Amino acid sequence: MPNRLQYEKSPYLLQHAENPVDWRPWGADAFEEARRADKPVLLSIGYSTCHWCHVMAHESFEDEAVAEAVNGAFLPIKVDREERPDVDAVYMAACIAQTGSGGWPLTVLLTPEQKPFWAGTYLPRRQLLSLLDQAARLWREDRGTLLAAGDALTEFLRREEAARPGVPKRELVESGAALFRRMFDRQWGGFGQAPKFPAAHNLLFLLCYAGRTGDVGAREMAESTLEHMYRGGLFDHVGGGFSRYSTDRRWLVPHFEKMLYDNALLAMAYLEAYQQSGRPYYRTVVRRTLDYVLAELTDPQGGFCCGQDADSEGVEGKYYVFTPEELVRHLGPEAELFCRRFGVTGRGNFEGKSIPNLIDTPDWETEPEDLRALLARVRSYRQGRTRLHRDDKVLTAWNGLMIAALARAGLVLEEPRYLEAAQRAAAFIRRELTGADGGLLARWREGEAAHLGKLEDYAFYAWGLLELYGATLRIECFEEAERTARRLLEDFFDEAGGGFCPYAKQGEQLITRTKETYDGAMPSGNAAAALVLSRLARLTGETRWRTAAELQFRYLAGAAQDNPAGHSFTLLALLEELWPTAELVCTSREIPAELVAFLGKRSRPGLTVLVKTPENGARLAVLAPFTAEYPCPAAGARYYLCREGACAPPAERLEDVRV
Repeated sequence: MPNRLQYEKSPYLLQHAENPVDWRPWGADAFEEARRADKPVLLSIGYSTCHWCHVMAHESFEDEAVAEAVNGAFLPIKVDREERPDVDAVYMAACIAQTGSGGWPLTVLLTPEQKPFWAGTYLPRRQLLSLLDQAARLWREDRGTLLAAGDALTEFLRREEAARPGVPKRELVESGAALFRRMFDRQWGGFGQAPKFPAAHNLLFLLCYAGRTGDVGAREMAESTLEHMYRGGLFDHVGGGFSRYSTDRRWLVPHFEKMLYDNALLAMAYLEAYQQSGRPYYRTVVRRTLDYVLAELTDPQGGFCCGQDADSEGVEGKYYVFTPEELVRHLGPEAELFCRRFGVTGRGNFEGKSIPNLIDTPDWETEPEDLRALLARVRSYRQGRTRLHRDDKVLTAWNGLMIAALARAGLVLEEPRYLEAAQRAAAFIRRELTGADGGLLARWREGEAAHLGKLEDYAFYAWGLLELYGATLRIECFEEAERTARRLLEDFFDEAGGGFCPYAKQGEQLITRTKETYDGAMPSGNAAAALVLSRLARLTGETRWRTAAELQFRYLAGAAQDNPAGHSFTLLALLEELWPTAELVCTSREIPAELVAFLGKRSRPGLTVLVKTPENGARLAVLAPFTAEYPCPAAGARYYLCREGACAPPAERLEDVRV
């Protein structure tokens, strides 16, 4: 019989609506019910494309014996971590504090006051039943022990909220680069051993660090990793886009789920590598990644969906693997070219079948003329053979990252369709994910928006809007970025000690408001907020943004001191804050095409650009008051460049501006 999750919109919660476990969605009503029933809470957190979440669901939550144990002694609550990253962050911190590691599915036992007294991840059926039995017995016979454990862990998490401020210095950035050198896998790229995660923000940092300092080693680490990730099975050579991580050191066998955020951040990393090196294959990877997103993860109304599952028909990776025999049946003689190039063999490389890859292909960087049509045929065959589940909810935070990637790609690759997709997504967020009070909402699905926006929603969306302004120079993007960042400061910022809380002051208050600074699969929301503040300070010249940026960087410098490599996006933001910057103001009758081409030609770190025209001058002066004094010429354009507090004479030709 369907349980209370049947009325939810989350694909993850709906996957559990038929479980015999009587799940409730997270909410005050559920905890009040636990208090009245005098039961502890079983909290299970996951997401719809999580393979091990599916395994635990099939093994345990669909099992009648498990359901009887849970429903009898516990109040069970399900949470979609992608809808409620704030809840996930609190209890993931508890899991890491107790076990030293984390992951999903996340399994936590709580008091009705939301205090965790046990936390772990995936549990086989037998272990879960044993845990439930012991916890139920202790709740009846020795509840004081569990309550004391919950109090102690909660107090520990609250103490962890306090971070000592630091001094932002170049040495912190340099020490982060040095840590990456020590962890780097010189044979296969990436950092550490298997499993290997793309962590595109690490690669973006190394590339930008190399661009700022000339550090050849940093560039080589990033480029080697980008090459091996693309050549392996982590990249989908048939359909484009990257899987979430590799289970092996060579990047051959991925965990096959594809996530929107990975593909947004990886597109930006390959794009930065292309701008620095000019190698054509980087451009190809960016296009094939973004084209995958436009084809597979785009809602008809313009927003971007979360991702695709690793499983099809209950089998992990089935959608992606081939045998030579089936390809011969479908392609005929042309199958030989595909199999030879992509390493498809009778022996296989994954459970008797083959994941297409370029690891052993000598001419991997060049593409035969007839390959594109052949790939289209294989893609069509694969889509007809089996399908993947798509998590079709639209998250504001992840859409902000994709807007940033598409905006930058549209500018650099001169692809109007990418800019159009970014603008459509921003319009979608304004229309569907903005509340009546102007605040952001976190999730949209099937016409329903829900959950107050969190730190990442505001920070990533503001970043995306700033990238969109940088690509289009349209005043509307700048205005919306400033409004979003203003709301971020008002609702989330700790003006006394620095740092942004994970949820707004007027939002639901959890047991802690831990200000996360570590990067995970995505950059830290605090680091992204620092980048936004830094750019707004330079774009507007306003004291408000400069004061907030300085306080935020002091907070982050203290938090990152012990592990700078775990704060790579903070280090990336510090590259813009501590290294030389330049501000360019262009006044013109219209946005000059030569300026747009100039900005896309190569990476220009630390440069901010404003364009003033007769049409936008008054609006621009509200955001950046110093521009009010810049006259618009009767014809042509005039360029004003300031660098490190000193301004050069105005120039009438862009080629005379030395940036």
